[in-house]
Amino acid sequence: MRQSLMLQEVQHQRWLDSGRRIVEAESRALAAVAQRLDSGFVRVAAGLWRCRGRVAVLGVGKSADVGQKIVGTFNSTGTKSYLLDPIRAVHGDLGMVAEDDVALLLSHSGESEELLRLLPALRKRAAGLYAITGNAHGRLAQMVDAAVVYGPLQEACPLGLAPSSSTTVMLALGDALAFVLMEQRRFTADDFARNHPAGSLGRRLARVTDYMRTGSELRLASATATVRQVFTQVRHEGRRTGAILLVDAEGRLAGLFTDSDLARLFEARRDEALDRPIAEVMTRQPIVIGPEARLSEAIALLRDHKISELPVVDPQGRPLGMLDITDLIGREQELYAPESQSDPVRVQRKSA
Repeated sequence: MRQSLMLQEVQHQRWLDSGRRIVEAESRALAAVAQRLDSGFVRVAAGLWRCRGRVAVLGVGKSADVGQKIVGTFNSTGTKSYLLDPIRAVHGDLGMVAEDDVALLLSHSGESEELLRLLPALRKRAAGLYAITGNAHGRLAQMVDAAVVYGPLQEACPLGLAPSSSTTVMLALGDALAFVLMEQRRFTADDFARNHPAGSLGRRLARVTDYMRTGSELRLASATATVRQVFTQVRHEGRRTGAILLVDAEGRLAGLFTDSDLARLFEARRDEALDRPIAEVMTRQPIVIGPEARLSEAIALLRDHKISELPVVDPQGRPLGMLDITDLIGREQELYAPESQSDPVRVQRKSA
């Protein structure tokens, strides 16, 4: 049994060593290509920048898979793009290429027949032809307007056959082109957010105004009213929030009073406070946020201050809405995990 466990440990160590060698081999390939980049990269980037239409990305086999990812990165960062399958293109899909479009062709060998036989037809339709290839002397590099040539590479595959280092390099070069164009057009985080309305990324980039409770879902009352008046007269519809927004005579947020604050009055047997102005027991100067702040900023405030409600106010301090942690947890629970998983969330407390 002991010998079997020792053999298993040896085998697992070999797997780990092999995994590290493969990652290191691809890392070295990336470092080498970064040093090889020349004016060809600039010419391709300039050609894509001048494009008034969309970028058609073409590849065969694993290069097509890389192309799909490049298309996704282009589209999410402001460069309109689409994947064009070379086989389907010669059977009619070439019709999707408009005269203002340019083509970006991917081929490690630079000799992919499916791409080469399509080039004459693409030349007649597209405004420009560009390539990413490992072969400066291949027909593809010679037939396009400009090419990013990353040069010869040793595949990380133990047999030296399966596309590995080459596809990693293509992916990185696609990212490099996308982000150079993104910087050139001054593409902002707001632009990025508009392209990512769903998922955790979209929610991190969203604005507070997209998630806050408003209108009849808010509990509003005058800070001069008594606690009893507030709780007997304030009505709201929709989702329940555990906090009441208290305003002054000018409608500005004066404080916050929560259900937990009320419970503490009962626990302390302070029945007399129920008929006193709520201003005496409310949380003065609660933590607030503006409607155009990012949701990620609001989440950080909720987490760091360990509060469960966050009033949203305008520049004059008038309440516009409320962010309730229960809504946000339901939509993106993992946003609250970093740094303080074990810390309990509490409501805003009355300052001393």
